[in-house]
Amino acid sequence: MPHPDLSWRTYRPAEGFYHSELCSPRPLPVRTFLPTGYEPNYAYPLLVFFHGRGSSEEQVIRLAPRLSRRNYICIGLRGTETVGRRADGRPVYAWGADGGHDTLVEEYLFRAVEQARRNYHIHSERIYLAGFREGATLAYRMGLRYPEKFGGVISLNGAMPRGGGPLLRLPEARQLSVLIGHGIANSVVPLSLARADFRLLYTAGLDVRLHTYPTTHKLHADMLRDVNRWVMRHCTAG
Repeated sequence: MPHPDLSWRTYRPAEGFYHSELCSPRPLPVRTFLPTGYEPNYAYPLLVFFHGRGSSEEQVIRLAPRLSRRNYICIGLRGTETVGRRADGRPVYAWGADGGHDTLVEEYLFRAVEQARRNYHIHSERIYLAGFREGATLAYRMGLRYPEKFGGVISLNGAMPRGGGPLLRLPEARQLSVLIGHGIANSVVPLSLARADFRLLYTAGLDVRLHTYPTTHKLHADMLRDVNRWVMRHCTAG
């Protein structure tokens, strides 16, 4: 599949965080992390981050260099509704209940990926959706709905959508890989839900891994280490 734009061939931006907006009836921000030593002739994996309820794209993209400073291009998207403010006055966001904003989220996601591919050299078959808590449910929903467009789904302290038959596209979904990372003391999303997700996906024939960590609903440092290993293993195998 040809790349949509060849401008990335001579573009060598510096490592760091970049902000952009998609044009729409309302601004849709995209926060991008570019790796150190960006090489325009190398097709990078792309990780799309969905934050949890009460967070933002700014907070979640700050995890990117902790994941790896060299291996990936990462983008963070902002939840579709404002649900409050932090102590410093900055707003925080959520993705809406029960998939009610999915039409907007789908457009947001695909346009953000298209923009990233237009500006940087990204491998079309190595695009991964990574969700934290509520964002993991959204990553599952988008990945299982469009499995041919993504290399895998990463769920960290989250769970699959309940009800509505998320595996309706089961034959196609079998090409999707899934990594589940979950805190054993998570009282917000119990470990039993993550284990039930693992059993369902495994029985359905998907390539799925489950790792548990000594934490609650908070992110554990080893989760990012395992995400890095998992994605790189898929890339080298491919």
